[in-house]
Amino acid sequence: MAGYLSLFAAAALAATLFPAQSEALLVALLMSETYSIMALIGVASAGNTLGSVINWFLGRGLEQFKDRCWFPIREDKLSRAQEWYHCYGRWSLLASWLPIIGDPITLVAGVMKEPLPVFILLVGIAKTGRYAVLAAVTLGLI
Repeated sequence: MAGYLSLFAAAALAATLFPAQSEALLVALLMSETYSIMALIGVASAGNTLGSVINWFLGRGLEQFKDRCWFPIREDKLSRAQEWYHCYGRWSLLASWLPIIGDPITLVAGVMKEPLPVFILLVGIAKTGRYAVLAAVTLGLI
C-alpha cells in the first residue's frame, strides 16, 4: 500500500509546476513485481491528473493578480500563452504529458476557463497513455 501512496504523491507533485518526476518510481515498482501493473498505471495516472487539476485551479485564479508587482509571469508572456492556447485549443491538452511544456499548458487551460470535465478527460487520456507506454517499455512489451 505504501508503494501505491508514494507513487500517487510523486505523480501528483510531478504534474504541478514544482520540478519533480514520478517515472523512476513507477519503473522501480514495476521491476519489483510486487504490485499490479494496471493498478500502478491507474494510481500514477490519477495522481498526475490530480496534479494537473491543481494547475487548472491555479490558472483559474491567476489572471486576477497579473497587475501585482510580485506576479511571477510577465503580462506579455501570459498574453502569448493565451494566444497559443486559443490557436490550438483544448486538443493541446493531449500534450500535457510532455516534459517542460505540459504543466504550463494545464495552467493556461485554467486561465482560458477550459471546462473542467473536458480538461480531466483529455489530460487523463494523455497521462494514462504516457504511463502505459512507460510500463510497456519497462516490461519489454514494446
